Amino acid sequence: MKEHMPIVYVVSDSVGETAEFVVRAAASQFNGGRVEIRRVSYVDDPEPIKEVIEAAKEVNGFVAFTLVIPSLREFIIEESKRQGVHLVDIMGPMLEAFQNVVQMEPKRRPGLLHQMDDEYFRRVEAIEFAVKYDDGKDPRGLLRADLVLIGVSRTSKTPLSMYLAHKRIKCANVPLVPEVEPPEELFQVSPKKIIGLTISPNELNLIRQERLKSLGLKAQANYANLDRILLELEYAEKLMRKLGCPVINVSNKAVEETASIVMDILKRGGGKA
Repeated sequence: MKEHMPIVYVVSDSVGETAEFVVRAAASQFNGGRVEIRRVSYVDDPEPIKEVIEAAKEVNGFVAFTLVIPSLREFIIEESKRQGVHLVDIMGPMLEAFQNVVQMEPKRRPGLLHQMDDEYFRRVEAIEFAVKYDDGKDPRGLLRADLVLIGVSRTSKTPLSMYLAHKRIKCANVPLVPEVEPPEELFQVSPKKIIGLTISPNELNLIRQERLKSLGLKAQANYANLDRILLELEYAEKLMRKLGCPVINVSNKAVEETASIVMDILKRGGGKA
């Protein structure tokens, strides 16, 4: 099997991150995804396109592009044919599909996805909220949150909060520890806006052991002790029952999978997971 991965040039009349994401996703299927990407952003005339095609030919690479301006699209297609460089049109087929189905002409304006519209600012606000009210830092945020996540340590509360923030959900989270009383504000929040996260004891044990190792600590510490973990999970389960909130078992689940379940619960207005 050939180990060498080609250099891929990404050409865009905007940022180019969409094309780069697609290239990396494809490259992950080959040789562990090790690929060199050279991004050329905000292209608005043919000259840099010509230079990129020549560079790709020199290193035996190829070019992926997301250009929406017709003249630039035509130029990169013709130039790549002339130079014999492999070219991948990432945006074109999708534009054509939309055009055929909705019977409308695309706007052909670069960067529309990245315009700072209301949706963008709501996402930023949600991310700032998740950072500010992470790990129970300020209980006052619980009353302002769209969603409150609760669970013992290492049940993915923080990464899940950040993922949901990118979906414009203002999410706060509270760690549950038997020796620490949960904040009073938690009991003032509607159970429909609270979701408990639980996990299998054995999986949590492994996660915590790895966490201790990464910190240079002994894996035998109480934090990763199975009896301690069972105690914490039992305490958390009792509290979740008392609150009457939905509970998700995150064992062997990616953050994206758990987030999908969370959003389904929110759409239903709360209830059992």
